[in-house]
Amino acid sequence: MPAVELKAIRKSFGDNAIVKGVDLAVNAGEFLVMVGPSGCGKTTLLRLVAGLEQADSGDIFFHGNKVNDVPPRDRDVGMVFQSYALYPHLSVRENLAFGVTLRKMPKAEVDQRVAEASRMLELDALLDRKPKALSGGQRQRVAIGRVLVRRPSLFLFDEPLSNLDTALRVQMRGELARLHQQLGVTMIYVTHDQVEAMTLATRVAVFNQGVLQQLGPPLELYHRPANTFVATFLGSPSMNLLPARREGAQLSGDGFTLRAPASLADGGEVQVGLRPEDLRLASSGPLSGTVVALERLGFDGFAFLKTAAGPVTARFENASVQVGDQVKVELLGEQVHVFSRDGAKALCHPEPKA
Repeated sequence: MPAVELKAIRKSFGDNAIVKGVDLAVNAGEFLVMVGPSGCGKTTLLRLVAGLEQADSGDIFFHGNKVNDVPPRDRDVGMVFQSYALYPHLSVRENLAFGVTLRKMPKAEVDQRVAEASRMLELDALLDRKPKALSGGQRQRVAIGRVLVRRPSLFLFDEPLSNLDTALRVQMRGELARLHQQLGVTMIYVTHDQVEAMTLATRVAVFNQGVLQQLGPPLELYHRPANTFVATFLGSPSMNLLPARREGAQLSGDGFTLRAPASLADGGEVQVGLRPEDLRLASSGPLSGTVVALERLGFDGFAFLKTAAGPVTARFENASVQVGDQVKVELLGEQVHVFSRDGAKALCHPEPKA
């Protein structure tokens, strides 16, 4: 039985439909990441699960029990917000204990829970400080610790790392992954950051314009995206998409010809998807173009090209490449994805590289 199940959930604000009939089941103990661009409905869904918003239609179940009319305080949910929401006049110790103290929990048990959360999140040396004396990463750990002390059956995270700098985000991702492994509780995490989705999730739910586009393990979505939206949203730089036509054993577009995958059954107009990491600048290849920008990552990096077929991004391994160079692009292996002309569905995918 799922820990959380959403059935035909719809939510609008005025004439603006935010969530458009979402069905989603979250397994007990999993780390589900909901990802998508701003305004896609993921935060609204999280607030619906928490009980902070009411759905216009549809049902929400916790372990098989309908909770549509259950108030937030009775849902056994802990929520960590982007803004930390700490009490500035209270110490770290008091912030950690605040929720359970309000519930008249015995002091000995409060102290035990605060000590456990503090040890787990390495806050022992900070317990007597006020929030203003903490770094952003430390404040976020206190916000997570406050939820830990309550020991809810469901953790909800609303873009908790978006206010942190790059180094702290990497550190906190590791701490959240370790925390989930230690606790084994169900976590639902909202972000627009695909790196967080790919590194934290046991499953990823990709949303666009209030609709669930695809649900599955991170690598499954990366290697077998259901449509061009998922294909381009996951991966950095994004997958290259080029219009083409199936002509016998070939896929032909403006200025290029590729071998059609054997698994491609349909002909006609399609879109070819090529991951930038599967393309290399070379002395020969099926694509040619002009370098318009470079992203150097040391000796190698990514080159952004203007080609007859459209913009193409490819990896380069030659530090001498310059903007304005005329180059060729080779495809490594047979890593060709094919989508319908409108991008709504995938027609075939290559086998993942070993």
